[in-house]
Amino acid sequence: MKAKEIVKNKFWILEDHGVRVGTLSVADERFMVSNSNGTRFFKNKKQLQKGLGKDLDWLAQSITEVDATKEVHGFPTSTVPFNSMFDVKKKLPLYTKSSKSKSLYCAGYYIIHFDKGWVKSFCPKLITVERYETKGPFKTDLEMKQALSQANAK
Repeated sequence: MKAKEIVKNKFWILEDHGVRVGTLSVADERFMVSNSNGTRFFKNKKQLQKGLGKDLDWLAQSITEVDATKEVHGFPTSTVPFNSMFDVKKKLPLYTKSSKSKSLYCAGYYIIHFDKGWVKSFCPKLITVERYETKGPFKTDLEMKQALSQANAK
């Protein structure tokens, strides 16, 4: 089984003979595996390999880094933010695009539930996030796509 690195030392795609079988992430010194069997946690690499029942081949990939000037509180933005802030109650990283702008945008990736179903969105306006059911923010496109597939499966 292969673990293809997507986010350096944080997130991998698990593949078995070229077929994607799940995801692996590291948080709080624990490994989390999500696949068709559900989500499982492991304390270390040894437990992880025993739990998967297979040896893991860790593959590093060259990752393109997000431009640090285009982010708000660790979440990517579509433009260089002018006025960044964090809404503590809603837990949203917010920003404006210029000094004269009155529109607030939410940094990061989201999925939004419109009448036609769940759709993906990058840096939506705050008013859209307030009006519709949303999930996010996500730091990467991959995390957002995973949440979108889970939402559409329901």
